[in-house]
Amino acid sequence: MNAMYDFAPTPDHPGATDKATLHADLLSAARAVTGGEPDAIANMANVAALIWQFMPDLNWAGFYRFDGTELVLGPFQGKAACIRIPLGKGVCGTAAATRETQLVEDVHAFPGHIACDAASASEVVVPIIHEGRLIGVLDLDSPRVSRFDAADAAGLEALCAALAPAFAG
Repeated sequence: MNAMYDFAPTPDHPGATDKATLHADLLSAARAVTGGEPDAIANMANVAALIWQFMPDLNWAGFYRFDGTELVLGPFQGKAACIRIPLGKGVCGTAAATRETQLVEDVHAFPGHIACDAASASEVVVPIIHEGRLIGVLDLDSPRVSRFDAADAAGLEALCAALAPAFAG
């Protein structure tokens, strides 16, 4: 869990040299900006911005909200993205349908991958569940193959679990 980064820490977080520290710092900052705020969209927007700031080698970071039928684009950082994703389709739809984190080292090898940005090479998607209800998913893309690992998945799962009430609205 304390695997060293194979890239430099972000300029804003020069002391975060291992993933466990970075994810702990990210969670702490996310709790600070969402604490006491009841608006789910505002909370998702700030958390997407924090992820973009804290985590290097990303080309997209954001949320898809579940509207009861499908995933709908929520707050994000990066290029324009697909607006609607059916459950079970692509990495995001698979994470939502299975309620399991999807850690994809090479998106081109993922059956049914939805390419919103041709530059994306790897992806991690974490379902957000609150009181047994699917709220949506957190989606991170990278232009680098194998950018995400089990430490990232665990850190992002902890973030989504801790902040699910703030994302539920």
